[in-house]
Amino acid sequence: MTTVTTRAVEYPADGLTMTGHLALPAGTGRRPAVLIGPEGMGLGPVERRRAEALAELGYVALAFDLHGGRYLADPGEMLARCMPLLADPDRMRDVGRAALDVLRAEPRTDPARVAAIGYGTGGAVALELGRDGADLRAIATVNGLITGRPGEAARIRCPVWAGVGSEDPIMPPAQREAFTAEMQDAGVDWRLTVYGGALHAFHHPPVDHAAPPGVGHHPRHARRAWRDVVDLLDECLPVTP
Repeated sequence: MTTVTTRAVEYPADGLTMTGHLALPAGTGRRPAVLIGPEGMGLGPVERRRAEALAELGYVALAFDLHGGRYLADPGEMLARCMPLLADPDRMRDVGRAALDVLRAEPRTDPARVAAIGYGTGGAVALELGRDGADLRAIATVNGLITGRPGEAARIRCPVWAGVGSEDPIMPPAQREAFTAEMQDAGVDWRLTVYGGALHAFHHPPVDHAAPPGVGHHPRHARRAWRDVVDLLDECLPVTP
């Protein structure tokens, strides 16, 4: 286990002051970096732990903010904030670009070796960065199989891995098929993993507040999805000694 250093970083985006969670690996040299997008509720302990876990593996990791430092535990408030965001690709790109700029500006980051991963809304933001032509080495999205505007997926310049639960009512088979058709038509190097029996947000540990219908934790698939993300990073963004 390596020594990890963390700090909060503030930056402007979407008319708000965002507060991301930056995790740095041991050492002083430049390292590959990973941008981490949270579920629609926003940046919380789960995303912070993911950033720290990636830093332990040797990555500079930034979990970005969606709601100006707030965590939206109320499903109605969360949907009221996220649905307009998900309907506006340019707004999602602005949110993602602002965080990506912070990550690239970090002195420990190798700016030529950056990946973006995300969950739910954060995964949709990661995909929009790809559709906007961001220089990324890999994109991973879990429960965020959102299709983009016609033709823009051709701007994606890296492999894309996507994961989804087979019983996810928010990302049903028709949505999965539309997403994979978009990736295939654009000539993207893509993969889709369907986790049998899993609901939406299956990767997220149980919460102590109300959750929308169709959401449920699946511990075994959560572990598998994390390994799949780490394998993608190891393939496309290996950490060298």
